[in-house]
Amino acid sequence: MLLEVLLAGQMTWNIPLLIGLIFVLVGYLLILNRFMRRNTLFKPFIYAFLGLSLIYLAIGSPLRAISHLSFITHMIQMSVLYFIIPPILLLSIPAEIYNKQMRLPVIHTINKLFLSPIIALYIFAVLFLIYHLPAILNVLSQHPPIHHGYIWLMFALSIRMWWPIVAPSPRQPHRLATKKRYASLSGMVLMPACILFILTAFIDDVQNPFHNQMALQLCIPGQSGMMNFLPIPSNSKYDQIMAGTVMMGIHKMAILLTVRLGDSNVK
Repeated sequence: MLLEVLLAGQMTWNIPLLIGLIFVLVGYLLILNRFMRRNTLFKPFIYAFLGLSLIYLAIGSPLRAISHLSFITHMIQMSVLYFIIPPILLLSIPAEIYNKQMRLPVIHTINKLFLSPIIALYIFAVLFLIYHLPAILNVLSQHPPIHHGYIWLMFALSIRMWWPIVAPSPRQPHRLATKKRYASLSGMVLMPACILFILTAFIDDVQNPFHNQMALQLCIPGQSGMMNFLPIPSNSKYDQIMAGTVMMGIHKMAILLTVRLGDSNVK
């Protein structure tokens, strides 16, 4: 049954995005081949390939439409997009390349032009919370270009906010302690969005925006018959409770695993 859904005519694969990601991967390999020895390319390549593949599955494949069938599937998609893909992509930057490039004056200048990771973290947390307010989501859903821009803006901010956790740094106690404090702060800053989903589940007549007709028309054409495949009952409070809980769990596990993997890459 699920295979029939994936093969439905309206649920297409985003070919331009696929081509773009392939070009990014090829360019990445050329850079690796220039600055690193061939016997050290495998691990960073796997990170890059995995991260780019997850981007395509999350927003370029039919799974994007399926993620709108319930709150929990949507939050899994959001968690993968903002809590799993960014650290994986950042882990694909080898410590050797990072250390060499960070010594260049031009890199320091460019770095100053971007938001600091802590500011990016707070802005992302606010935008992420606002995005899932039904009134805001309904407005964004009526304007696809703005909606897509909002999604990509949060993705760019998520890359920046994950950088202090992933960035290679010397094995100095104060630097490692700072990294772990920042990781704990990111969990606390993003927690209100998770709690909101859980609390609103106990409010009577709360409408999940992904179950109303407008959201379904935006993401899944009516003639595709996708309502027959809805995995969780419509407007279920358990859907929202599970969504908030799952998102908190994925974010926590992503932080713990990223800190461990980042420490393993420290020189």
